[in-house]
Amino acid sequence: MKKVLFILLAMAGTGKGFAQNDTTIVSIDKKEGGDTIRVGSMVIVRNGKPGNYSGDNNTYHYYRNSFYRKNIKTDFLVFDMGYAGINDKTDYSSAEAQDFLHDQGGKPATAGDYSIKGARISNFNLWFFMQQMNVYKHYVNLKYGIGIEWNNYYYKTPITYVDGGEPYTIRDTVSFSKNKLAANYLTVPLMVNFNTHPGKRHGGLQVSFGVSAGFLIDAKTKQISDERGKVKNKTDFNLEQWKLAYVGELGIGFVKLYGSYSMTPLHKYGLDQYPWTVGVRLNAW
Repeated sequence: MKKVLFILLAMAGTGKGFAQNDTTIVSIDKKEGGDTIRVGSMVIVRNGKPGNYSGDNNTYHYYRNSFYRKNIKTDFLVFDMGYAGINDKTDYSSAEAQDFLHDQGGKPATAGDYSIKGARISNFNLWFFMQQMNVYKHYVNLKYGIGIEWNNYYYKTPITYVDGGEPYTIRDTVSFSKNKLAANYLTVPLMVNFNTHPGKRHGGLQVSFGVSAGFLIDAKTKQISDERGKVKNKTDFNLEQWKLAYVGELGIGFVKLYGSYSMTPLHKYGLDQYPWTVGVRLNAW
């Protein structure tokens, strides 16, 4: 997993390098009363407007123009890194929640059995592309894309998922140095974007919010202990196949904060837990 993340990070960094190169584009626009030459964000006018000036017809004049913005912009290999957590709304007094934890040994299931560590990076996203479409003078835009979300939940306790016809959990008898549940989704976000200063090269303050739909493409547990070594169990357990979430981002330029909160629970039954993520996003605009 570390090697994969290193490769993805390198690819994302390379994509950023190409995305932020300031390529000079020269275009000539002939209009009545003069010729206009656009060189990047500079406009040079020969024998015409805008502006008042003096000089003969062979003299070129120029003025600075606000950064030219396309109606549709595309960024490839957008990379996110942050934290994945769970909002546990489970009613542990219910029979369903108690039945999900087998062999209780006289101690009923509680929220503490499924508590997770929050002090480590546990969410990685790679968006194959993100696109932004102008809706109103670049102040209001539509933003969408497609990518993969990797969510890792590191348990504080020796809880173990047991697969089968009806998956369940147990309190294990060993101490794990790592006890992780991973849930990875192919996700499509759709957001409305507001840009306070679209005339700037990287825009002004940008706020985006909307929804995303994700499909579970991979789920597994990974446990490491002295007694058993490294044990992986790859299956979907009782996790929901689809995830609908509220999503948003806030930032200036190519660095933004992102966040998501799932409207659908992580599990099909047993636990009523709602995943969330928060972190830093790197993209070209």
